[in-house]
Amino acid sequence: MNTLILGLGNPILTDDGVGIYVVREVAARCERDGVAFAEASVGGLRLLDVIAGCERLVLVDAIQTRDGRPGDIYRLLPNDLRASMHSGSTHDLSLPGALALGRGIGMMLPEDEKIVIIAIEVEDVLNFGEGCTPVVAAAIPGAVEAVLAELAAGEN
Repeated sequence: MNTLILGLGNPILTDDGVGIYVVREVAARCERDGVAFAEASVGGLRLLDVIAGCERLVLVDAIQTRDGRPGDIYRLLPNDLRASMHSGSTHDLSLPGALALGRGIGMMLPEDEKIVIIAIEVEDVLNFGEGCTPVVAAAIPGAVEAVLAELAAGEN
């Protein structure tokens, strides 16, 4: 099976790079046939070009929720991400919306049940910095283990 492990974020915006840092660590620890690793700083419609052609997808990204605590790790599915805190461009199109549009125009995209999002609650995504805040950095090993567990579960 063709699996893509994709870290999303911007590594010069403090905690926003956490998805990329997690995927780099997973890639260093995991060599499996049929598993590819990638990093991207895109969302919405532009994300479709990155994921097109994979059968299974594990996205790793930063998240900010109303009641979350920095460092919390979530396992989400595409339909768990219905709303965005801001929406002013195609970059902000929700993941389910982008997937539906891509499938509607015939793109080869993984089915929703083959997509998992590992999201790490973040503290600071607005200030420039080439590293995560201490509480988010401390969550990286747990997020790495969550991604490795998803890979193992997909082998069964």
